[in-house]
Amino acid sequence: MEKRDGTSGKINDYRDLNVWKDSMVLAADIYLATKAFPREEMFGMTSQMRRAVSSIPANIAEGFGRGQRKPFVQFLRIAQGSLKELETHTLLSMSVGLLDEKSAGLLSVRFEKLGKMMRSFIRSLEVDSGQ
Repeated sequence: MEKRDGTSGKINDYRDLNVWKDSMVLAADIYLATKAFPREEMFGMTSQMRRAVSSIPANIAEGFGRGQRKPFVQFLRIAQGSLKELETHTLLSMSVGLLDEKSAGLLSVRFEKLGKMMRSFIRSLEVDSGQ
């Protein structure tokens, strides 16, 4: 597959993808943010947010590993769904006082940026394959 992130050359590995790199940084940040959640949320919101965020780069990697555009696009769409799930959990966390408004707002900006990157990447893969 060829790079569609503005650089030239071939993508040799999913770790070359900016959407994967950004989602990994986001995952680490969500893990840190949820460390501050109360202990009684360990199997509740903490777990839900960590599962959703870790699903994003995992699905990007799995889709890339399929070696074909159509399955890759499908896994990118699953990653988008996990991003929306994470966004919802973040809003709920703010609503119930687990996360302050400023932190939730900063995360929201990052969710939007990553979502746009994924949508753009999906479009570029679909255009290249004639879908």
